Amino acid sequence: MHSPLNNIPEMMTAIEITHPGGPEVLVPTRRPVPVPGPGELLIRHQAAGINGPDVFQRKGLYDPPPGASDIPGLEVAGEVAAIGAGVTRFQVGDLVCALIPGGGYAEYGVANEHNTLHLPKGLRLVEAAAMPETFMTVWLNLFQRGQFKRGDSVLIHGGASGIGTTATMLSKAFGAAKIITTVATDAQRDASLALGADYAVNYLEEDFVGAVMRVTDAKGVDIVVDIIAGDYVPKNYAAAAINGRIVQIGVIKGVAKEVDLFPMLTKRLTHIGSTLRSRTPQEKAEIIRELEAQVWPLMASGAVKPVIYRTYPLEQARAAHELMDSGTHIGKIVLTMGR
Repeated sequence: MHSPLNNIPEMMTAIEITHPGGPEVLVPTRRPVPVPGPGELLIRHQAAGINGPDVFQRKGLYDPPPGASDIPGLEVAGEVAAIGAGVTRFQVGDLVCALIPGGGYAEYGVANEHNTLHLPKGLRLVEAAAMPETFMTVWLNLFQRGQFKRGDSVLIHGGASGIGTTATMLSKAFGAAKIITTVATDAQRDASLALGADYAVNYLEEDFVGAVMRVTDAKGVDIVVDIIAGDYVPKNYAAAAINGRIVQIGVIKGVAKEVDLFPMLTKRLTHIGSTLRSRTPQEKAEIIRELEAQVWPLMASGAVKPVIYRTYPLEQARAAHELMDSGTHIGKIVLTMGR
């Protein structure tokens, strides 16, 4: 470890998952401050974003990759406290944000140099902490794998979520012909429309397939971005246009128990899915390079910015997850480390 900041403690506060379960299993604990290895940075966290995978890990449904910290949290922002051997892109004291495979709910964490970014121009650290996991997931799935192009129509489920708000903003910025989202409240509808959606469907009051067909003159949408799964899968097929693409990012409602594949055949649909966490640092670095070239200028201009709903002190991770589970938030929930 080279060039440490002064006063790096031996121990830190972190949030551990005592056993699979609800938000109550998130408990503050004391852990040793990690030591950065070759090509790694030690970051003194000032904020950490909360994401759907954190919830699945808390429930025992999404184990960390081999070698990753068991502490939840996949995106952080803060100050470089020390650098490992061979690091060339950063110096101690740099303000950064990073995508990490685990360890975000803590005062310190290590990140791969190539999965770390200098603080994007125009963003506060709290905003930057809400950006890596969400923006990279949307870029990977909607743009790279979903092959979004100007003029496409898009259906975005969970329109008020971190993924949903990001997908809406980026679809709008890159020229979507029509953006339809699903939401659960009037406040979420208003927020989704303000971010660029053309129509926001309250799925508790209205069938989203019928709404999509009405809004698209019965053509359906070119791309469906889905974090839900379950019984949404056959409905997504019904809402998709000929040659449509369904991009599966999450599985909040679990297994799709009965799916008629005939619409996939007749409509020539493509249904793909992926996770970001299991990708190699090199694969993640390639996504970051595309974001820096394509999206960072939009952030610098203020055209696109992470939507922050509420922040909680690190020690209140349980309360943050209670809000996450309620589904009433709009955008991202962020933990702060109070320095």
